[in-house]
Amino acid sequence: MPRQARLRRAADFDTLRQASSGRISGRCFVLRFGNNEVGNARMGLAISKRVSKRAVDRNRLKRLARESFRRALPGLPPVDIVVTARTIALECSGAELLAELDELFARVRPLKAAQPPGTIAS
Repeated sequence: MPRQARLRRAADFDTLRQASSGRISGRCFVLRFGNNEVGNARMGLAISKRVSKRAVDRNRLKRLARESFRRALPGLPPVDIVVTARTIALECSGAELLAELDELFARVRPLKAAQPPGTIAS
């Protein structure tokens, strides 16, 4: 994945964990997203040992998430996305996981910009 399409700083991940970010849930994955100023979509992965203690399982989920993101990248708005997995994902086939991820990425929309203070909404 190109460097400009990855979330790398801990501050970027922390920003998306705040309540102001968007959230889309599926059966196996949760996507948290928020607008960015970079101009293109970026993705970070947070697949923890809580999902599976086996690195091979976590790496499989990460690989599938990266593949789905690559396919969806041209149609995504400029947002930062963090993908987390649920334990149930280990029981699903690769095709099922890719289908869910593709559907979740298709639902990502930019968040509405906050109104500056002191203005009246029209």
